[in-house]
Amino acid sequence: MTKSSNALYHFLIGGYALSVAAAMYLDFPWLAILPAVLTVVWMAIARVDLLMITIVAAVPLSINLEEMELAGLGVYLPTEPLLAGLLLLFTFRAVSGAPVDKRLLRHPMSWLIGGSLLWILLTSIVSSFPLVSFKFLIARLWFIVGFYFILGHLFLHQPQRRHQYILAYVLPLCVVIIYTLIRHAGFGFEKDAGHWVMKPFYKDHTSYGAALAMVIPPMLALLTWKRFSALIKIILGGALAVVVIGMLFSYTRAAWVSLAAVGVLWGLMKLRFKLRTLLSIGVVVLGFAWIAQDALLIQLQRNDQDSSDDLSEHVESISNVSSDASNLERLNRWNAALALFEERPIFGWGAGTYQFVYAPFQRSDDRTIISTNNADGGNAHSEYLGPLAEQGLLGLFFSIGFLGFCLHLGFKIQDRLRDEEGRVLAMGVFLGLMTYFVHGVLNNYLDTDKASALFWGFFALLVVWDLESADQGNQSDQVT
Repeated sequence: MTKSSNALYHFLIGGYALSVAAAMYLDFPWLAILPAVLTVVWMAIARVDLLMITIVAAVPLSINLEEMELAGLGVYLPTEPLLAGLLLLFTFRAVSGAPVDKRLLRHPMSWLIGGSLLWILLTSIVSSFPLVSFKFLIARLWFIVGFYFILGHLFLHQPQRRHQYILAYVLPLCVVIIYTLIRHAGFGFEKDAGHWVMKPFYKDHTSYGAALAMVIPPMLALLTWKRFSALIKIILGGALAVVVIGMLFSYTRAAWVSLAAVGVLWGLMKLRFKLRTLLSIGVVVLGFAWIAQDALLIQLQRNDQDSSDDLSEHVESISNVSSDASNLERLNRWNAALALFEERPIFGWGAGTYQFVYAPFQRSDDRTIISTNNADGGNAHSEYLGPLAEQGLLGLFFSIGFLGFCLHLGFKIQDRLRDEEGRVLAMGVFLGLMTYFVHGVLNNYLDTDKASALFWGFFALLVVWDLESADQGNQSDQVT
């Protein structure tokens, strides 16, 4: 340790001790966090890279004040106040020039994101609850600025941050998983207890399961890297084992389905199927399902296996639309979303407003034992139908556009990226992001930091690899 760093270390320790003493003397405990606040301010000015990694590491451990019934605010601490500060810093720098690398700003994905934000702004102006919609827009802004633009800039200029970002999320997540498993063990790993034992860190088992599913593919990819020592691989393997066990006992059927789906996608990509071929097959399958929907519904209604503590029975209950309350309530929410869209097909009802407006649009024959008329029953449980109801037809267009860009980037990078380890990790990140798009058919969590940190961060990684693969292609053309 150098003399300067040694002096800085003693200065920080002494400053913290003085702040704690002052807090105790003045009976003002908040004064004790002053050194932490000053450290964050310093990182925001001098080391944004360290601040972003710190924020990512804090995401799995963040707590929603609304869940804790504190102040009645739906704010995640400490992540959202930090992201709000970064949004202000980003805006200030944008006034004086490009806040991040211009290549990132000019990428088509960034234009799509900008278009979606502009549309949310327009629909918020005519929203049925403007304050709710503008709050939704501001939260979406700081998630995108922090986890897409700022992280994307760091990934371009500090390549080592790419895998560090994934580990920064996963390692604290393992702490949450162990905490959850210990609590769950106290209830004999019962399914019903598995719905809430991850609180206060995750609001329910579905958002928890979605995060676990997203990190499994990139963690598998990192295990194949040759640059890591045996010790690092042991740590990675242990972390992956914890995540898989957490996934198993999350009882999140949608997350299980998403992992199975991306497993099939990975197999097809390894067999060298082209994206165009897979999309054609998808269109044919959807067309067949539409034509045979009555027969398929009759077949599904024959399944009366409810969700269960038995894992095999719980898997079987996935297709039960005859008696499983959770599945039936999703159908109720989806039908209400379609009814809301029919009422306001252009601008929708406003971003974030679904839970406040859907109750009158529930049909009596769709209601279940868990249906509610209060604004406390959650959202549309779909990353596609929710935006359709809240933002009209263009809301659905942007959701499908993100899915299309994810597929386009995933296949393109695999064909063009030369770096072997980078290509493997790109595949893991792509498949991890695809788990969310599959999961998004049944749930939506982009209004939370838990999912947004991975969703927009994974997109930032794919865009950076796309830019690098394009540069490699240009260099190859110049050589030939």
